[in-house]
Amino acid sequence: MRSVNYARPTPALAIHDLRKSYGDLHALKGVTFGLNRGERLAFLGPNGAGKTTLIRCLAGLTSADHGEIFLAGQPFKSSEARQQIGFVPQEIALYADLTTRQNLEAFGRFHGLRRRVLRDRLAWALRWTGLEDRADDLVGAFSGGMQRRVNLACGVMHEPRILLLDEPTVGVDPQSRQRIFMMLDELSATGTSILLTTHHLDEAEERSDRIVILDQGMVVADGSLDELVEQSVGTQRLVRLRIDRPLSAPIRAGVAEHAASFGATGEEEISTRIDDVSDHLPGLIDLVRRRGYGIADVQVEAPSLHHVFLHLTGYELRD
Repeated sequence: MRSVNYARPTPALAIHDLRKSYGDLHALKGVTFGLNRGERLAFLGPNGAGKTTLIRCLAGLTSADHGEIFLAGQPFKSSEARQQIGFVPQEIALYADLTTRQNLEAFGRFHGLRRRVLRDRLAWALRWTGLEDRADDLVGAFSGGMQRRVNLACGVMHEPRILLLDEPTVGVDPQSRQRIFMMLDELSATGTSILLTTHHLDEAEERSDRIVILDQGMVVADGSLDELVEQSVGTQRLVRLRIDRPLSAPIRAGVAEHAASFGATGEEEISTRIDDVSDHLPGLIDLVRRRGYGIADVQVEAPSLHHVFLHLTGYELRD
């Protein structure tokens, strides 16, 4: 019987045991993960976790002390592999005294685009950013959101297979954030693999296929949001009931018997965790009412990336 090869497709980007130190500071301590083709991966971590160091290694701006990076199965050191990466830094990297068109042309030429290819990519970039009517305006006079869009277009003029984004929506308004993610969705639909760092957990939760969390130079979580929730904080819902008068001992005992866990969060509020809202919440409410208490408000909170992140990285400030 002939054997069948069920090997997984080669990832667009693979990082194995990456280590980087600055003197006594160990910024990366054996980071390993992959980025699949066409995947949108959110890369999270507290300040000082090592995110910037990793992005700089992947962008070719600094070299790791140890470990390997592969692009589509090829060693990162090859010049051909480097052309597959686009990098958009957190800081706006544009020439303020040049127009939109001139900035796009400059970055296109930097990546080796010439003649018709450059003209076609320039026309595409202006349409993609929605700035065709501002092509000949100086970018120094643009709003922060418009500059972000031009900055993003400059990073993909050469049609990279992998796009690295460092805080792509920092300092922009909600409308600009929405437009930027529409642009990224378009890239993802064409097969571009996207890795972005962000402090906006809602962006990571809503706009990524997978999440990697880095802390103290090490990967502490890697998976989809559902997988991370199940592996860390669990899938139980937090229920808060605001009662119309102070709680007494009998109701505390009754709720404790009814639910797996119970806690008092104030004079007029109880909280507990339940597995199934539709099955358990009606019984909990009925129990409270049978004890003679009215319910002023009910809040049900599902586990989110916010809970996962704090559970894994702690509550201590990272200044």
